[in-house]
Amino acid sequence: MRRILVALTLSAAVIAASAESVRACPFCAAPEQTLAEQLSQADAAVLAQWSAGTPADREKESFGETSYEVVEVLRQPSGELEKGEAVVLDRFRPGRPGDLFLLLGTKSSGAINWSSPMEVTETAYNYVRQAPGKEQPTVKRLSYFLKFLESPDELIARDAYSEFAGAPYQDIAPLADEFSAEKLRGWITNPQTTPTRLGFYGLMLGLCGQAEDAEFLKGEVLKPVDGYRLGIDGMMAGYLLLTGDEGVAVLEEAKLRDTTVPFSETYAAMQALRFMWQYAGDRIPKPRLRSAMRSLLERPEVADLVITDLGRWEDWEVMERLKTMYDAPEFSNSQTKRAIVRYMLLLSKKKPTSEDAAPDLAATIGRAKSFVEELRERDPATVKQAERFFFLN
Repeated sequence: MRRILVALTLSAAVIAASAESVRACPFCAAPEQTLAEQLSQADAAVLAQWSAGTPADREKESFGETSYEVVEVLRQPSGELEKGEAVVLDRFRPGRPGDLFLLLGTKSSGAINWSSPMEVTETAYNYVRQAPGKEQPTVKRLSYFLKFLESPDELIARDAYSEFAGAPYQDIAPLADEFSAEKLRGWITNPQTTPTRLGFYGLMLGLCGQAEDAEFLKGEVLKPVDGYRLGIDGMMAGYLLLTGDEGVAVLEEAKLRDTTVPFSETYAAMQALRFMWQYAGDRIPKPRLRSAMRSLLERPEVADLVITDLGRWEDWEVMERLKTMYDAPEFSNSQTKRAIVRYMLLLSKKKPTSEDAAPDLAATIGRAKSFVEELRERDPATVKQAERFFFLN
């Protein structure tokens, strides 16, 4: 039951994030708004130092105030800001004279409305000041942020990672020659590395690594585990990039067919297969990926997810097997039944062409249509539910 609940949760997450995953970095945590994005939206930006402050006073119903002295003007609307000028904000912020802050503001009705001050180091400010603007090509911008991914300055490291997390894979892959496999192995094994970055680092290692890195990733993938591991899906994908069909065989044996491993490990392997299908071209033949995913059909706790993928991948060879599964007691949950109906609907919409390898595809489509009509008679509620959220894509 626990595996089924996890499966349903992950399934919902996949559906909710599907549009985002098309454009964002695979295996990255959701990005924060980057400093470059905040800067591009600001009319004014200055480096300022804390000067003085008046604490809040409840009796006077005052939030207090804080004074800052402009150290450097990075952006301004019309030349109204100068070095040494005082900026007073109507809220007390504790600090010490000389503490540095980045102030961002927007101009409205002739005045600059400043957002909450962001405490920065001089290093962080220079990082922001020197960063390429949003008008630059993404690949060029990412090349700048690459060297700051594990900066000792937490603000810099977090922002650099967010730049990658919000970037599409096709803009990350061309930077493979700039990645350092040695650094990536070190970051992956370092217990101080933020866990949400491990999948991305595993993927990067798959893009730039050699045979020794494939063995390294294999060791990470096959480590004994009792529960959920952040980032293991990205490391599996990196491993597949380096090993191809050989790596698929390893994942099949260790993560797909072995029912004793935690469900999260099986799901991570599924994510790696999906990545290879969507992004990796012909690194692994499509029939091989279908075959690997198909091996999970016998597992009720993931069957609905597997059937959905096989439908998207146009694996029509499993059609008769799904018809049998529909009435099998172990697959009687509503999620699996709806997935089977959607698969049949998708197949029934297929238009055979001269490029289709299967000579009997037309007959297969006909049997799918007949099965849908049969289900309309004996299980109309499920068909109606499946059609309600059915999209042909």
